[in-house]
Amino acid sequence: MHESELRRAAFGDRPAPPPDVLAAAGPPKRRLLGAIVLGAQGRYAAATTLLDGLTPDRDPVVAALALATLASHRRQLGGHAVARGLDGAALRRAVTAASEPDPDGLDARGALADALLGLAADHLGTGRLTASRRVLDRAAGAVDNWRTRTRLGWVTAELALASGDAEAAAGPAEAALDEATAAGSIRHTVKSQLVLAAALGAIGQKRRAGELVSDALADADKYELSSLSWPAGLIAADLWPADADRHRSRTATVLHAVLLGSDPGGRRLAHGSPWVPV
Repeated sequence: MHESELRRAAFGDRPAPPPDVLAAAGPPKRRLLGAIVLGAQGRYAAATTLLDGLTPDRDPVVAALALATLASHRRQLGGHAVARGLDGAALRRAVTAASEPDPDGLDARGALADALLGLAADHLGTGRLTASRRVLDRAAGAVDNWRTRTRLGWVTAELALASGDAEAAAGPAEAALDEATAAGSIRHTVKSQLVLAAALGAIGQKRRAGELVSDALADADKYELSSLSWPAGLIAADLWPADADRHRSRTATVLHAVLLGSDPGGRRLAHGSPWVPV
């Protein structure tokens, strides 16, 4: 499969190709894109195999992006402390990198932003809100493309929610959704819908929050985005108490499949995490 098609699956509106196509050998950037899509599907074992082969790459951009992607996958399984070490390694590689600009941030500046945004999210997930805010401020200066602007909006909103300021979360979450929608990225739009739904739900705007979650669930199913489907189910359970059991049951089914597709290290992180309902 051509790299441009994989890029559309990772950052655009193309459904994912079969897993064996995603996991196929090829040039570093092709393998990186394959790992990104596999991670979005919750196929963490296959993604980790690809990323482990890229993290020692001589190109610091490739290595940093691979490390930050692996950190993101660990974070999705609740392993924020492990992710922090990977993001720190990504930052060390990224600060030495130089490259031509890439429209989706698969370049030196994007790698730097990914590492910093990842570290901010890692600190947030381990309750270190002051450290998260400090790193997030640094990350804002490295953001220069739609993908990292979207991610900046996510982490800014999540930090505001964790700090007890739900009102301050809505603006960055809305901005992230605007960025992702304008870029035509299904995956980033779904995640942005969920972040905004959490913010709106926290300030009592249940109707729009519910609409966002419904749309996110539909697209997560259509595009096989299992990494987002189960968090969407948890938000849905909170928004619609009358249907909470149904949403939690569905979430458990999706999460079970995700864990089956994870490597042993990922499964251990999920079982030890307060964030993952296993």
